[in-house]
Amino acid sequence: MLFAPETWPFTVATFLLLLIAIVEGIAMLLGSSLSQSLQHLLPEPGDVHVGVFDKLLGWLSFGRVPALVLLVLFLASFALTGFALNLVVKQMFGFWAPPSISALAAFLITLPVVRFAGAGLARVIPQDQTYAVSFDSLVGRVATIVTGTARPGYPAQAKVANEHGQMLYVMVEPEAEGMTFQSGERVLLNKRIAGNRFAGAVNPWPDLI
Repeated sequence: MLFAPETWPFTVATFLLLLIAIVEGIAMLLGSSLSQSLQHLLPEPGDVHVGVFDKLLGWLSFGRVPALVLLVLFLASFALTGFALNLVVKQMFGFWAPPSISALAAFLITLPVVRFAGAGLARVIPQDQTYAVSFDSLVGRVATIVTGTARPGYPAQAKVANEHGQMLYVMVEPEAEGMTFQSGERVLLNKRIAGNRFAGAVNPWPDLI
């Protein structure tokens, strides 16, 4: 069914999901974020003229939930709905539904799914400003390298607790040339470079912090 000619719109959506996952994984290794890059390319909700399309984006919680999250929700729901509809049609009538009809039906079903899922996520996902304040407040805290080896220009993932005791995951690289951080090593976050990427140094108070 995945490669049936009649289900190509949903196959494309599935492969786009895989591509997003791969690109986001590579971006994290490089200390960047596909979600942040996409968010910067899009206009702020209050910066655009309010039209039908803008109202639709607002209805889908755009501006309250990261754009990449909404895109993933849409692609996943569209693909699953489309494949499910085709399975039902195939079982009942013995043939696949025409792509134009099944794609339109899946699209119309997907919109309210994204709407309600996005509204639910908007209640639990902090806004960008909250993230920025939280990340800035991490400077001066001690993080623990979780995976990989950090070198200058090549950060590794680390975890650090914020002022509320919540554990955040950031990307950390040494601020001094020739220095490396190994998995499990505790480092002092000295400077926020951008987003969730920090420059750090070896914890000077290992017995205290």
